[in-house]
Amino acid sequence: MKALITGASSGIGREFARYLAELGYDLIICARRTDELYKLRDELSNVRVRVITIDLSREQDALDLYEHLSIDGEEIDVLINNAGFGVYGKFSDTPLDRELQLLHTNICSLHILTKLFLGDMLKRGSGLILNVGSMAGFSAGPTFSSYYASKNYVVRLTEAIHEELRRSGSKVKVSVLCPGPVNTSFNDVANVKFSVGGLNPRDVARYAFDKAQKGKMVIIPGAGMKVVKFFEHFLSEKALTRMSYNVQSRKDGNGNA
Repeated sequence: MKALITGASSGIGREFARYLAELGYDLIICARRTDELYKLRDELSNVRVRVITIDLSREQDALDLYEHLSIDGEEIDVLINNAGFGVYGKFSDTPLDRELQLLHTNICSLHILTKLFLGDMLKRGSGLILNVGSMAGFSAGPTFSSYYASKNYVVRLTEAIHEELRRSGSKVKVSVLCPGPVNTSFNDVANVKFSVGGLNPRDVARYAFDKAQKGKMVIIPGAGMKVVKFFEHFLSEKALTRMSYNVQSRKDGNGNA
């Protein structure tokens, strides 16, 4: 069995790699930071680990990744689309080039890899895809608008594919992980500080993969986030957006509200 994990150099992606190695999966780990990938490879000595340096903010890299693995005869049983990042600030102020990199990483490359590897899995009649979304995928995010919008895409795309597979009776599984705050380097990249404590990425990764194997469509780790999701059903979109602004305004990386 073999798993491909993007964004594997840190955070949840690294913990996915560690957990799947425990389960006996050979791994293909991808990210931009080559040194961190090789450290992880050396740590996971019980399985075969292939390192691929890739920048998924360039869509061509996603296409090249699939092509190269296909040429090499690599059969992917598990795909974990974990690569992604956020850009914090008012939409009128955030740099366009950085936002486009976000959209290419969080949406376009995830879409490409999901579509191409799903096709292979359907031909074989087996496989699992786990897309990493966010609780941000259920609402708008003033001052974090592009990130929230990108995760909305990930959530809705995955839900739609899940239902298509269910209707066709396919054994291929597709799930989306939607955590709240997690203690990872995401916060530093986005230049934000969460106002509430984050979950342990190790716990999130293990919980998510176990649920994905059972075929759960939307995976929300942590009792607190499940409660938040439940009560969102009773609020209007306007109220949710106003509440989201109040939450996001506390994330200013400079400590400003």
